[in-house]
Amino acid sequence: MKKRVLAIFLVMCGLMMVVAVVFADLKKGYYRPAELGSLRQTALIELSPDSNYQVSAYPVPGADLVPGDGRQEVQTYCNTCHSPIYVTMQPPLPAATWEAEVNKMNKAYGAAIPEDTTQKIIRYLQAHYTVENRTP
Repeated sequence: MKKRVLAIFLVMCGLMMVVAVVFADLKKGYYRPAELGSLRQTALIELSPDSNYQVSAYPVPGADLVPGDGRQEVQTYCNTCHSPIYVTMQPPLPAATWEAEVNKMNKAYGAAIPEDTTQKIIRYLQAHYTVENRTP
């Protein structure tokens, strides 16, 4: 029993030594006590109220749409919600699917494309982006 108590005592002393060494290392640490809990930040730049500041335009990749009747309408109306490049990113779709997609944009997403323009966009997409006529 005495050996067991002595062993536990030695283990506890060893643990206490480890804790003391770790605490001492942290105490001296890599930070000065005055800096603990604070972050250094750079001084703010003084902005002049009469200065002109400019930001360059965000680069937008151009959509390489196939030339044809309706291209301008696709570029104008489809660009309201998304880039017309989405058209070129789609796999070749059947003509009925293009019609359904354009109608979905109008009815479900509220694109508010006039009916005659909607038909022109559908004809353009069906003429240039279907399985039968899409060129790589």
